[in-house]
Amino acid sequence: MRKFRVPNTYVIIFFVLLICAASTCFVPGAVPQTWQVFSALYEGFSQQAGIIAFVLIIGGAFWVVNTTKALDAGIMKFMIAAGKLERYSLIRRLGVGNIVMVLIMLLFGLFGAVFGMSEETIAFVAVVIPIARSLGYDEFIAVCMVYVAAHVGFAGAMLNPFTVGIAQDMSGLPLFSGIEYRTFCWVVLMFITVAFVLWKSRKCRYLPELDSNKTVSMGEIQEVPSGMGAWVTYVGIIVSLFLFSINYAADCSVNIGSSSFDAPWLLWVVDAIFVIFGFIAIRKSRQMFILALLIFTIIFMVVGVMGYGWYLPEICALFLALALASGLSAGYSSDTVAKEFVNGAKDIFSAALIIGFAAGIIVILKNGNVIDPMLNSMASSLEGSGKTGALAGMYGIQTFINLFIPSASAKAAVTMPIMAPFSDMIGVSRQATVMAFQFGDGFTNMITPCSGVLMAVLSVARIPYGRWFGFIWKFILALIIAGFLLLLPTLYIDLSGF
Repeated sequence: MRKFRVPNTYVIIFFVLLICAASTCFVPGAVPQTWQVFSALYEGFSQQAGIIAFVLIIGGAFWVVNTTKALDAGIMKFMIAAGKLERYSLIRRLGVGNIVMVLIMLLFGLFGAVFGMSEETIAFVAVVIPIARSLGYDEFIAVCMVYVAAHVGFAGAMLNPFTVGIAQDMSGLPLFSGIEYRTFCWVVLMFITVAFVLWKSRKCRYLPELDSNKTVSMGEIQEVPSGMGAWVTYVGIIVSLFLFSINYAADCSVNIGSSSFDAPWLLWVVDAIFVIFGFIAIRKSRQMFILALLIFTIIFMVVGVMGYGWYLPEICALFLALALASGLSAGYSSDTVAKEFVNGAKDIFSAALIIGFAAGIIVILKNGNVIDPMLNSMASSLEGSGKTGALAGMYGIQTFINLFIPSASAKAAVTMPIMAPFSDMIGVSRQATVMAFQFGDGFTNMITPCSGVLMAVLSVARIPYGRWFGFIWKFILALIIAGFLLLLPTLYIDLSGF
């Protein structure tokens, strides 16, 4: 008998599209959709053009940064600095290995929360496995240090453009609003993750004598002195920032939740930070300077969103500038920058394609006039369950869907146009609905065999899926429960942005 395999994500989405089209032939008052199944795909792409462009540009920019090995060099420096802590007696008592483990997890948890690190963890797992083994931990702990930490951060993100950004856009919410409570959730979830891994690390010890697949020890990443391209980029950015600040600094009005205050000084402070730290970084190596560019880009994005109301066009422009500046700083020719940017866009194109296909489902439902009956049916099925039951239902739906469609952008395109208006009907804030989407999307990514990233990580670490499932399932269950408990305050406490 042939073993069952989960269909490709595109097949699942198209199958759902056909089901939705077929439903229009049976729902009373609906407009039957037949050949419109194919035109709906075009309309879906047209309606989500902004999000698709956003995903492609972000993917291309991060690819250019990754090819320079700036992140690799930064993490290696972090590891070396952490290892030097052993000379302190208190650190020795706590265990240098434990401290290094926690610091790495917090770093990758922050990466997941801020810019949605996911696929990049595949390469970093290969880097961290030798480090984990040198500290006495096995490959399970290495995967937790990188992959699990990044994906817990991804789930509890504050600024993740692929979950928070897209879901809030589709829900009609201000970009990255509600950041205060999301930050609290990230801290709680990371605390649970760190506690779990520290507990597991006592049993998951690396025994070299039993290892038939020894990993070659990792050498230091070769850092390259900054060339003329990096210095020209540095000076050019300073001039650009100066001109930008002269024209726009006075207009800065920071909005955090329901609070607002004028901050005409903020841009100048950010400029000064870049001048100082950029100079220090560029004198060390071009990788350190590119890493400084990445950090500065994230800071500037936060300032732009909160102080100037930036949205997708401005953020795309910012990351395009990052790609160009990183490439020039690395000494790339213009052709090489373009080539690497296109490679990054190709790498993430499947996610962009899924957004368009998934949006076609909503087009069919809207054109078929079945959205309202669907919402009424959901409301009726949850009638009497109260806000808590309704929010739990939405959270459960998102969690279940994620087992089969791990793509956050695809689920956002399919579910948020339905969930957002439904939340209005039952009296649950759209912000809480976005958070239910976040948690439902993020936690089960670490256990579903449909996740290509998970299977690639396990392949790199040589961990059979069955053993991984046995290792992680209780932790995933604990995260799901914790996620629901973190959703409850959004119903009963007056939270900023909710």
